Amino acid sequence: MNKRWLYKPLPEITSVESLSKTLNINASVATILLQRQIDSFDKAKAFFRPSLNDLYPPTLMCDMVAAVERLHKAIINNEKILIYGDYDVDGTTAVALVYSYLHSFYHNCSFYIPNRYTEGYGVSEEGILYAAQHGYSLVITLDCGIKASDKVDLATTHGIDFIICDHHLPDTNIPNAVAVLDPKREDCQYPYTELSGCGLGFKLMQGYAQRYRKEEEVFEYLDLVAVSIASDIVPITGENRILAHYGLIKLNQNPSPGLKALKEISGIQGEMDINSVVFTIGPRINAAGRIAHANGAVELLIASEEKAEALAMQINAKNMQRRDVDKDMTQEALAMIEASDFLQHASSTVLFKETWSKGVIGIVASRCIEKYYRPTVILTESNGKLTGSARSVHGFDLYEAIEACGDLLEKFGGHKHAAGLTLDPSNLDLFIQKFEETVKAKLNGQTPTPVLEIDLQIPLDVIQPKFVNLLKQMAPFGPENMNPVFVAKDLQVCRTPTFMKEKHLRFTVKQRGGVLELPVVAFDFAHCYENLTTGKFFEMAFSIEENKFNGQTNLQLRARDFNFI
Repeated sequence: MNKRWLYKPLPEITSVESLSKTLNINASVATILLQRQIDSFDKAKAFFRPSLNDLYPPTLMCDMVAAVERLHKAIINNEKILIYGDYDVDGTTAVALVYSYLHSFYHNCSFYIPNRYTEGYGVSEEGILYAAQHGYSLVITLDCGIKASDKVDLATTHGIDFIICDHHLPDTNIPNAVAVLDPKREDCQYPYTELSGCGLGFKLMQGYAQRYRKEEEVFEYLDLVAVSIASDIVPITGENRILAHYGLIKLNQNPSPGLKALKEISGIQGEMDINSVVFTIGPRINAAGRIAHANGAVELLIASEEKAEALAMQINAKNMQRRDVDKDMTQEALAMIEASDFLQHASSTVLFKETWSKGVIGIVASRCIEKYYRPTVILTESNGKLTGSARSVHGFDLYEAIEACGDLLEKFGGHKHAAGLTLDPSNLDLFIQKFEETVKAKLNGQTPTPVLEIDLQIPLDVIQPKFVNLLKQMAPFGPENMNPVFVAKDLQVCRTPTFMKEKHLRFTVKQRGGVLELPVVAFDFAHCYENLTTGKFFEMAFSIEENKFNGQTNLQLRARDFNFI
């Protein structure tokens, strides 16, 4: 699918020259930093040298003091504490972190993960009744709860207090809990608003440790925080950058037994980064809740060395099963589009099949967008209702479009990139029609096109050891701090490209008038073979990376797209 190259705005030349001089770096690196709002020595120092000392005091967060004191009261009175979390990676890592830390010195606590299929997302009535029946007097929610006012009120009638840790946008009414930790609250002055759910659990434990124990104890669980940051796709800025930096160090050098076992069973060699967590660790943890119950994920993440390997094998088996379900459902979904003249020419995709797995429909929506680049909703049947996951494309506000169909829905939630919804089966045809009309009107005749953001055009001669070393220090990469993408023009292939697994290419390029030759790996670009072998000059968008193989490390360019002029 063709991509539209979108160049980031270039900063003023005077700003580039000033930062280059201040930091003793070349203009290209200075430009990339300025594009990331790093415009001074102090900001550059904080960026390149993340420090745990730069984490904000937890007490800056609204309700943190009340949360810490209620938790301490429960501990000194030997109350039963229930740690309640969502069934995805963010929720399960959060539960594992809070449970592991508390359980290291206080054993009267347990955890609860709702069943995706019978209870759905968030705090459930079933969960409240479970807590009441088993004598829990304090519930700590993680990655959920900010919209659970009715459930918190129900818990109060059973004598159960709530501490809510959530990073989602709140409603106008904040739940009547003992404490509600959410930096997105309008009345919260905490300096950083983009923490993951697990990050919020970490801040609560950090606040408790600073007040009643030793702060360093909590840093032992930063590998879990790094996994949550990567998998929940939150910005790698501010506190998240610090937590991810040190969490990846822990993950690579001394991970918890559960994560160590997951790394081994995933066949991971060498150091992990954000990207490798997203594509190896994250899906396996998620698979537990997609195929069965997410308790399995938490049990692995809190496991001892003796139990971790067997639990990791079970999780890996669930992930293999998830892949098979994902593949079959995706094939069915694409076949449905190809068999429908309406869907072939529509501005949106809405598909329903009652037997599709509720745990995989979000993945299938993303797979459909890879081929048909347009807002997509995949629906299945659950408890007599239709439940769906929706995914968007660049520049299109999905939540706004679904909200416009709100009169046909029983409930919905999410944001402009992804959403969930529930509707009565009798409204399916009306929803398909109204969603299509809404999307078409909002697109206003435009056809959505995948976008490739370009940081900078550079000559290949810039790619020298010092330049590459500075780029490496910009990691960890992720949202709002992506691995820089460059464009080089007037390129020519030096030697005939070779195929890898029939889908990928490997070749070497040089620039017109230049002498530097650099290896290129082009994943999923086998279709470009003929264009690359004409001998003509072309433009290439690429990122710079190191290829580690057989104990050797070599520089290579990873092709992101081509423009054959």
